[in-house]
Amino acid sequence: MQQIPRGVYTKEFREQAVRLVLEEGLSIPQAGQRLSISPKTLANWVGAARRGELATLGGQRTLLTESERELVRLRRELAEVTMERDILKKAAAYFAKASLPGTR
Repeated sequence: MQQIPRGVYTKEFREQAVRLVLEEGLSIPQAGQRLSISPKTLANWVGAARRGELATLGGQRTLLTESERELVRLRRELAEVTMERDILKKAAAYFAKASLPGTR
C-alpha cells in the first residue's frame, strides 16, 4: 500500500496547536482531532515546545516550487483514491459472495 505524503505545516499553525494543549488545557488527542492532525505529530510538537525547540522544527525543508506543490497534492490525492478503491473492491467482493446461491 502506498504511503500518504507528509503534511506541511506553517510555524504559526504549529505554535497555535501547541498553545491549545499547553495553555487551553486540551488533551493531545482532542486538539489533534479538532485540528485534523495526527495526535503523534502534535505530541512531537508539544515535546519540542517544552524543550524550547519548536521554532527549529521543519527548518530543514526547502521551499517548494509551484510544480513540486502540485506534485505533492496529486500524490496525496492518488494515495487517497487508491485507498478508497481498495476498500470498494473488498466491499464488492464481499457483497458478490453474499449474493451467490448456496452461500447462506
